[in-house]
Amino acid sequence: MPFAIRMHQTGGPEVMCWEELEVGDPAPGEARVRHQAVGLNYIDIYHRSGLYPLQLPNGLGLEAAGCVEAVGAGVSDLHPGDRVAYAGGPVGAYSQVRCLPADRLLKLPENIDFRTAAAMMLQGLTSAYLLRRTYHVQAGDNVLIHAAAGGVGLIACQWAKALGATVIGTVAGAAKAALALAHGCDHVIDYSREDFPRRVREITAGEGVAVVYDGVGKDTFGGSLDSLRTCGMMVSFGNASGPVPPFDPLLLSQKGSLFLTRPTLMHYTAKRADLVALGAELFEVVGSGKVRIEVNQTYPLAEVARAHRDLEARKHTGSTILLP
Repeated sequence: MPFAIRMHQTGGPEVMCWEELEVGDPAPGEARVRHQAVGLNYIDIYHRSGLYPLQLPNGLGLEAAGCVEAVGAGVSDLHPGDRVAYAGGPVGAYSQVRCLPADRLLKLPENIDFRTAAAMMLQGLTSAYLLRRTYHVQAGDNVLIHAAAGGVGLIACQWAKALGATVIGTVAGAAKAALALAHGCDHVIDYSREDFPRRVREITAGEGVAVVYDGVGKDTFGGSLDSLRTCGMMVSFGNASGPVPPFDPLLLSQKGSLFLTRPTLMHYTAKRADLVALGAELFEVVGSGKVRIEVNQTYPLAEVARAHRDLEARKHTGSTILLP
């Protein structure tokens, strides 16, 4: 019988249990997938801690890559043996085998392997909607990307650079600064020792950036607003440092008629056609070499608690995968 990570209560990494889980035949509209690699993302910590509530007991994990073992009635575009990957739910990717809706699966191109796919799907699709839908980055734009050496950051910086933007990234520490510079950043700011809004103004000759992509949350929110040009776009897409506290929307007008959005991948991929289109853009930039996926950490799936602790301690760079 296959194993999976299950969670019966919210809390620290210790609440994740390695349990046997019976997996039956796929229901109509589903496919059964045997995972070859599973992705690790900060949203998994939000689910585990209860910040983003789940019904319990439940699994964890939102992305993986593997092979189709069987398909349910009504599934015509997938067959046993197909190489597939997915991201965005439903939760349960921390498993050796699972059934899930077939319309959430994307067929993998031959030039992208399982480990790369598992490492890039959630972070890559997130980068895709951020750069190509939420704010359409164009050549000549100044953009600010927080946590530039993280999983989303390394992908988004490379992609924004390929689109012709001037990319400013924030990091903490010299090693992460070097990594960000090697992956598309034109300028890197160490926000552990520099005033990043002031540095952004210096770099942009006082204008500010067209868009800020902020997955950090509480610690950077105010400075992100101060980094924007008039009518700039603040994209708050994560809470790595904690949720942003309530604030008066009047602040947005006082700082230059700013735009603020709090998007999620789920809404940008709710329709099958939108998911396929974003996936195609991601596969193209990775397959062409414009974006390199860095798998910098690998853990056995059964040791995912250690992976969560390391991620929360900000020990990770690039992407992390779990091996079932």
